Amino acid sequence: MWKLGIGAIVLLVAALGCAAQTTRWSEEKAEEWYAKQPWLVGSNYIPATSINELEMWQAETFDPKRIDLELGWAESLGFNTLRVFLHDLLWQQDPEGFKKRLNIFLNIAKKHHIRPLFVLFDSCWDPNPKLGKQREPTPGVHNSGWVQSPGPAVLNDPTQYPRLEAYVKGVVGAFARDERVLGWDVWNEPSNTNQGSYEKVEAANKRDLVEALLPKVFLWARAAGSTQPLTSGLWEGDWSVPEKLGAMAKIQLELSDVISFHNYDKPEEFEKRVKWLQPYHRPILCTEYMARGNGSTFQGILPLAQKDHVAAYNWGLVAGKTQTYFPWDSWQKPYTDHLPAQWHHDILRMDGTPYKAEETEFLKRILKVQGAKD
Repeated sequence: MWKLGIGAIVLLVAALGCAAQTTRWSEEKAEEWYAKQPWLVGSNYIPATSINELEMWQAETFDPKRIDLELGWAESLGFNTLRVFLHDLLWQQDPEGFKKRLNIFLNIAKKHHIRPLFVLFDSCWDPNPKLGKQREPTPGVHNSGWVQSPGPAVLNDPTQYPRLEAYVKGVVGAFARDERVLGWDVWNEPSNTNQGSYEKVEAANKRDLVEALLPKVFLWARAAGSTQPLTSGLWEGDWSVPEKLGAMAKIQLELSDVISFHNYDKPEEFEKRVKWLQPYHRPILCTEYMARGNGSTFQGILPLAQKDHVAAYNWGLVAGKTQTYFPWDSWQKPYTDHLPAQWHHDILRMDGTPYKAEETEFLKRILKVQGAKD
């Protein structure tokens, strides 16, 4: 349904706006912002005690002590940023309480010299999120309890869009000028239809619905007065030339202040995709990488990211209820009677000890942590 060119997309978003800034940052502003940042390296983060973003943030299960402990471990590795998922239902449930918990989290992060990149919406995994007690992990299965935000039921109900707008404007507006916040990732893998897991219960028109809504989400975040950059990460397809971009990728590229992408492949594929994105002359953030079985490792990816000054967020800090140390194929063949030959994601065990000491020592060396082993 989206067949608009670059200029038409930007004009559409501007036309929907009012007095607030409605266009993305200029290349110059984006580069000026990035020049003030250190080399941004961290992980996607959820406490080991939470199965999904709802369990992380709901009042009954929000655990500042555990978060403080784990962010201390992240700091010890040299991490200075984390990518953290939020959820629209948390705002619907208790906006003031949610803001208070976000503030607590940001204070903990600041204590550990970490600035989070917050994710507002997510097309991945279970399409039927529900508030309240979350289910226990399915034995041997990768990310068995992660939930989408908002999910296809809401996407198919335009009467709920004002609620989504209130969530975006409320959360972003509350922290729009907060220096503790690095930026806003407005939608994680928006075109993902969860092949191999939940595709049979996904909405048939999900991509079309998200394509129509994504520009509005960018607009809402800008209207909230964000002084931090907005982005949404490319994750599939060929980005080598504009003619090969899919409709969703075009929207993501043309509305993001800084460009972000995901890549779980070998170093040569990572480097190729960085080169595809460099002609856009904007900061580049790899917001998901590191899948050992796929050949995506710290030792292979981080030197390339450092060379090209690409921010890098691996998936997973501490192995826990998300069970992302199991590979993706665990959805077809759960690892119920044995562990995989090697962990898929994650760096640390529940007690903070490393899965692979050589990995954590490498991280400390490349991130120049004082006292790191040569």
